[in-house]
Amino acid sequence: MRGWWQEITGLVLPVDCAGCGLPRTELCARCRGLLGGPASARRVRPATEPPGLPPVYAAGRYGDEVRAVLLAHKERGALGLARPLGMALAGAVTALGGAGSLLLVPVPSARRAVARRGHDATARMARAAAAALRGQGVAARSAAVLRHRRLVADQSRLDAPGRLANLSGAVEAVGGAAALLAAAPVVLVDDLMTTGTSLSVAAHAVRAAGGRVKGAAVVAGPEAR
Repeated sequence: MRGWWQEITGLVLPVDCAGCGLPRTELCARCRGLLGGPASARRVRPATEPPGLPPVYAAGRYGDEVRAVLLAHKERGALGLARPLGMALAGAVTALGGAGSLLLVPVPSARRAVARRGHDATARMARAAAAALRGQGVAARSAAVLRHRRLVADQSRLDAPGRLANLSGAVEAVGGAAALLAAAPVVLVDDLMTTGTSLSVAAHAVRAAGGRVKGAAVVAGPEAR
């Protein structure tokens, strides 16, 4: 119900740009450009790579406007932003070498966070990215086939070792997902990469279920080293 109301509200009420606050536009042309795409996407690495981290490509750089757009979508329920964010993710997938059949698998969010927000932001972006890729002739689909098997703490206040301890062994594939994961190369998707822990743990869960991880795509990441 909450998601339905948010989408209708966004259609009938004037909004400001989620990135810079420009009046009467949900996302201005400048901020849309900052999200990046195939031309600006690049490989990103954390300061210290966790074990099992696949190649990660980011559509854009993590700056004030991009951060504001991601938070508006995730925390404030600006659901209309899923499409431009999905298009940005599709650009990162393309830079990764996305061709043929692909399965986009969102990194799972904690169930409490999804319930609080009223929607699964990463899964929504993954669906939008898959749709954008299909429009480009890529046989892509998305499937939220990973889940947390136990409660995890909020990652935002943890350093890299703390995040690894928090998530180790916490992510698994849902029952019956093995055939789906084995049918096409998997590209993990997330909004942001900082330490890379969430992506490495998700990759381990995909491999444990028999899937092949081609890489990962995120909207934004750190500066290249």
